[in-house]
Amino acid sequence: MLKDCSTTHRSVRQGAALAALAVLVALPASGQDSSLFRHSRQSGLTLDRASWMFEPPPEPRPIRVHDILTVLVDEKSVVISEGEIDRRKNASLNAVLSDWVLLRNMTMFPDPQSAGAPRIKGQIDKKYRADSQLESRDSMIFRVAVTVADIRPNGNLVVEGTRYIRNNNEVWEYSLSGEVRPEDLNQQTNTVRSEAVADLRIVKRESGHVRDGYRRGWVQTLLDKFQLF
Repeated sequence: MLKDCSTTHRSVRQGAALAALAVLVALPASGQDSSLFRHSRQSGLTLDRASWMFEPPPEPRPIRVHDILTVLVDEKSVVISEGEIDRRKNASLNAVLSDWVLLRNMTMFPDPQSAGAPRIKGQIDKKYRADSQLESRDSMIFRVAVTVADIRPNGNLVVEGTRYIRNNNEVWEYSLSGEVRPEDLNQQTNTVRSEAVADLRIVKRESGHVRDGYRRGWVQTLLDKFQLF
């Protein structure tokens, strides 16, 4: 009797173990995650979720018409040009007029060359040589505040501005216009570099004693324009 009971209990335990094993086999296998960021990994590990000192950056202020921007102008150009011309021309002419006509009463008659046939003979020898060299260096660096005059349908900003400085008799005037993409604008300082301005147009005027010292007179300007000699 005792033997039958022990056999029954053993069979029950074996059946329970087999049932538990079947349940474990049916469940998907997964390993233990020992990472300290397992909760952040499930929701996406980003700086705003993982850092206690994170502060979101301020949203950029939308640019509107009549807002003021600053253009940093830094234009430099270097031009080096060399040219050489060596041209020579030779020509000779030897012509004889043996026959001619005589016009009388609206009628043409032969006119024999009784005094000898007219003769032309000549020679031309021309040589031209030119050697030129040009080296030019320009630099323009300044800052100018401009106003947003219009906003294109694609969001580009049309800017224009003028800067006028007068110091006694010396006058400097700068004018700038162009088109700027919003993504090229530094949102922190509201500035943009001149190489990022499309259709850039810069006009610089200067007057005063310094300008009078090196400007050309109107006679010299005409001579340089038409190159009379």
